[in-house]
Parts: sequence; structure tokens; C-alpha cells
Amino acid sequence: MPNVKILDRSQGLRTEILSIVTNISSCLGKDPLDQLEVHIAPEALHDSAERCDAPKCHPDTRVAVQADLYSWIEHGDTANPHKLKWVTGPAGTGKTSVMGSLIELCKDNGLPVVSFFFSSTGSTGRHTKTAFVTTIAHQLAQHRQDLKGEIAAAIEADTIVFKKNLHVQMETLVLGPFRAVTGGSNAVLRGVIIVDGLDECRVEQTHDATSSGSNPSPTPVRRNDEDQLEILQVLQQASSDPAFPYRILIASRPERVFREFFDPEQNPTFFSPKLDLNEDYDANADISLFLEAHLNRIRRRYNLPSSWPSPEAIRILVRNASGQFIYAATVIRFLDTGHREPPKALLEAILKMGVKTTSNPLEQLDVLYSHILGSSPDPLLSARWICSITELDCLSTSYASNVHLLLQTDPESSEAEHLLGNLHSLIRIPAPSNQATTRYDFYHKSLSDFLEDPGRCGNLYVEDRVISTFIWDGFVRACASEFVSASSFTG
Repeated sequence: MPNVKILDRSQGLRTEILSIVTNISSCLGKDPLDQLEVHIAPEALHDSAERCDAPKCHPDTRVAVQADLYSWIEHGDTANPHKLKWVTGPAGTGKTSVMGSLIELCKDNGLPVVSFFFSSTGSTGRHTKTAFVTTIAHQLAQHRQDLKGEIAAAIEADTIVFKKNLHVQMETLVLGPFRAVTGGSNAVLRGVIIVDGLDECRVEQTHDATSSGSNPSPTPVRRNDEDQLEILQVLQQASSDPAFPYRILIASRPERVFREFFDPEQNPTFFSPKLDLNEDYDANADISLFLEAHLNRIRRRYNLPSSWPSPEAIRILVRNASGQFIYAATVIRFLDTGHREPPKALLEAILKMGVKTTSNPLEQLDVLYSHILGSSPDPLLSARWICSITELDCLSTSYASNVHLLLQTDPESSEAEHLLGNLHSLIRIPAPSNQATTRYDFYHKSLSDFLEDPGRCGNLYVEDRVISTFIWDGFVRACASEFVSASSFTG
């Protein structure tokens, strides 16, 4: 079979040439793979330091949905042969937890996993599209040694690829290299790319040079959903390529751009199956199991009687959750964060909030958020701080030291602890020793959604203009203070 021998020799020669190119580039201090690494968002990886407290499914919960997704990753679906699947559900249904636990399951079984976890409250690389394809390509190169030389050669051939649009980056850094190593034929499907929280991708802020005045306002060039759609199209581009050997899972809320993209009537040339965590799986049994395990742990820690909590209390909490794991998780954190009141009294207060029959599954979560925020000595000012921290995070200045510098009326006071000290079940508050390098973080985006909707948060609502004025006044105050200089800022 001379054709096979010729192909083998040409592939071997190509590998040698690529190896030489890579070695020369490395010797010159311009290793293309090092250049690639500079352009990734490491914080978006499943096991990044920024995600060290990321949620995962409690043991023995969400077993059926994980098994369903794992089976699809490993074997596919003969009825729907596409390599792309959408996992959706409202806020708080546990999408991120399921994706995190699924990744661990894949790793335990030796299945290659590439991941990107978007977050609107995380580092800049996690809430914009800029480093999406490069981060995917970098992980693929780690999994596939045969790709490294091809990716390096592609970067050498197009040194400004990192400045090009995502479609070009996907073709240059991922699909082209895969075709080179597979000969362009149908690849054996082995592995998965998991993209979580794509609905939290935000347009990067740019300054409008045409604005009048000395302080041009940041103006998005595009809408958020346009960048989200671009990523969806890029992933469709990859999944449709015969040489691409990975399946793709996308987890997001059911926002319009996703519903339309995955709607066969609106996108007839492409149809992919979806899995709705809210409709396709009954979460009540798993929520009950989660609550029982954690409440028993709290009972043992505080030496409460074995009759606590009562079965009726568990039933009420499960009913209040309405399938939202975030409700159950917030209840547990609220009982377990060292409030002055004992857990027994706190749980009684939660149960007395009342149970309503409602079509809004987030109503009880809203009631819980209002109750927790009400434990602050100044709930409205605390809400203003939380909204301001979210805004500062978009500007990458949300290190705790910067937040305090801007928002505290007295730099020497402990205003932050005074206002937010009772809110540890909602916010990760940096320790005093780490405030210059650590950001405030929120356990779930549903808190900011709650505060941004006056119909949900009621008298805790803070208008955007009030937040802008609050931050600007803090900036002026900090600059005017004889004890503060511009060099005090970090990040």
C-alpha cells in the first residue's frame, strides 16, 4: 500500500519540521505556545484558584442528570447525532454544580475535559469573550501532544491571530491543527468541552471618543447577547467540523439568544438536543437529601437535640426551594455563618416567613434574601455597597482594599464589617490580611439579579444613578484626602 507509506512519511516529515520550528522559536525566546499562554484566562478553568470554592453536587444528588450527560459525552445520541448539547434552567437550579461534578466524573474515568466557566463577578477574563478560544486551544494542546506543533506553527504563520475575531481564532488555533493531525477525516469522538455560564459573558467596555466633556463615558460597542451569539456560532463551527473530536456542552440560563439559537424553527440548519434541569428532572428529592445532610451536621456541631430539625421543617424548606438549589444552599450558609443567634432560632425565623402558592419559583428566594439583608444594621446602605461592588468589579477594581478606599466615609473605620458582617451567607468577604489581593465575591448571581429588579427587592432597590454618584463621591473623597494617594490603588 504505497499511498499509506507516502502519507506516513509526509506526516513524519511534517512532524519533524514542526518540531524544528518550535525549537528554533523557543531558542529565540518566542515560543508560540508561550505566546498562547499569555492570551488565556486561567481563572476560567474548572480547577483555577479563583474557583476554589466553586459549588459541586452534594454526594448522591443529581446522580441521574450526571449519568445522562456522561452517557451522552461517551456514546452520543443516535436520534440527534450533533456534537453539541444545551443544558439550561432558571437561576439557582444548580447548572454550575452539575457541570463541576460532571467534570470530576469525566476525569475519574479518564475522559479528556476542556472547560471555560464564565462569571459576571469574576476576573475580567471570565466575563468577556476575548480569551475564550485561546483558553480552549491551550487546554487542547495540553491534552493532545500531537496538536502542540501544529498550533505553534499556526501562531508562527499568523502572529496577530490573537487580535482577530473568534471565528478566525477557532479555525487557526483549533480546527486547522486538528485537520492536520487527523488528515481531515472523521475523528473518533473522545472528550468534551464544557462551557458554563455563557449567559454571564459581557461586552468589554470601551470609551466613546466622540462624547463631549473631559470624562468620556464607557460605551459598549456591542450588546451582551451579540457576543454570546458569536461564541455559540463559534462552537457550532467546531462541532460541525468532521475533524473535531470533542463533544460540547453549553450551560446557561434560558435567555432569548439561547432559546432562539437552539430553536429548530429559527435555526433550521442546526438542531441540537437540550436538557432542562427544571423541567426534565425533579430536584425535590435531591434538595431534601442535601438539607438533611447539612442540617444534621449543624445539629451535631451545636449539640442540638436529635429531633432537630423536624421532618415538617425539611418539607417546608423543600417546598420553598421550588427546585432551586440556591435557596437550600443559602439557608444552610445563613444557619452556619456564626450569627449571634443560634441556628435553631434562625431556622424558626426562616420557617415563619410563610409559604405561598406561586408561579414564581424565585419568590421564596427573594423573601430569604430580604430577610438576610434585613439583618444588616443598615440594609439599604448594605444594598448600595453590594451594587457598587458589582459595578467596581466590571472595572476590575474590586479588590477589597480599593472597595474600602472608595466606599468607606472614614478610611480608619470598620464600616465594611459593620454593614456586611451579617451577610456572610451571601458574600465571600476577604480576610483583613488579604484585602489588597482578594476581591469580594458573591455566591450566586441571583443576588445581583434580585437587587437590580425593584419588583423583587422592593425598598432595597438602588437606582443606577445613585450607585454612580456613590462611587464618584467616594473617588473624589479619596483623592481629596491628605492620607490617600493614587498609588494606594492595587490591580
